[in-house]
Amino acid sequence: MKDLTKIEEMLLVAIWHLKEKAYGVKIRQYVSTVVGKELTYGHLYSALNQLVIKKYVTKSLGKPPAQRLGRPRIYYSISPDGVNALQEAMEMNEKLWSGISRYALEKEK
Repeated sequence: MKDLTKIEEMLLVAIWHLKEKAYGVKIRQYVSTVVGKELTYGHLYSALNQLVIKKYVTKSLGKPPAQRLGRPRIYYSISPDGVNALQEAMEMNEKLWSGISRYALEKEK
């Protein structure tokens, strides 16, 4: 398995949480709200395209609502390989952070 970048990990988690509502703007809002990190649209879509290339995410065109003009939204779904990659990233993070508590880090300041 290829390692995920931190941004790819954040986006996979966002897509997993958002389910069928996972499109660019909503994914960006989720990351911003949960992590407090503002992504540029260029960075967001570049990372999403990498996830598609890695086959961790699939994308599909939605139908634009009647009251909205423009191109249809592109919706993203996490693939089984993406779920596996996310699970491996979670396990690696758990091992990496094993034995370190928030309290211990605060004490070191």
